[in-house]
Amino acid sequence: MTKAIVLGGSRGIGKAISDSLKTIDIDVFATSQKDIDTSNLNSVKEFLKINNETDILILNTGGPKPKPFSTVTEEDWNKYHNQLFLGFVTILQNIKLNDGGYIFLISSNVIKEPNEKLIISSAYRAAFSEVFKVLSKEYAQNNISCINIAPGPINTDRTQELIENVEEFEKTLPMKRLGKPEEIGNFVKAIIENDIKYLSGVTINFDGANSNYIF
Repeated sequence: MTKAIVLGGSRGIGKAISDSLKTIDIDVFATSQKDIDTSNLNSVKEFLKINNETDILILNTGGPKPKPFSTVTEEDWNKYHNQLFLGFVTILQNIKLNDGGYIFLISSNVIKEPNEKLIISSAYRAAFSEVFKVLSKEYAQNNISCINIAPGPINTDRTQELIENVEEFEKTLPMKRLGKPEEIGNFVKAIIENDIKYLSGVTINFDGANSNYIF
């Protein structure tokens, strides 16, 4: 049976992806922070001792709370350097992706439009997205598709934390609503279920037409 590992699969977008993949007869390991904490490299290495091979890998993790640049501490930089960058790098260097598989990175729209309140997330998510893009060419040699999904305003606990008045914010959006996590879950499911392979090395802006950039 096809195997999938979904990091951060117990809530939000990760859970939506896990739930969607389970409907197409995939053996899904939806991890929680108890299983693997990407901010802790020892936790990552222990996880990889047991989970060192998969067909589908979803790289997904939460981000830091909003902070002005002047208040970001060295501890903050170190923690999220691991959580948003080095933890994922360590996973890709030590896990075997079976030929014909998929890697989905759940990043953020801040990789395209940096947010001054989310400067740590903007920096490290963009940095790993660059690594992911470079690696997509290497993975393509084994027919492994790499897709970077950059969500905008999605209806998750994370969004509720970042936005003070969600109802008023929704009125400013082109679709007058937040995106549904299930929409991302169903997108991932559709790519896999329909064996779409040539869509690789790309970033999908999942934001309901809210962004202003073209690429």
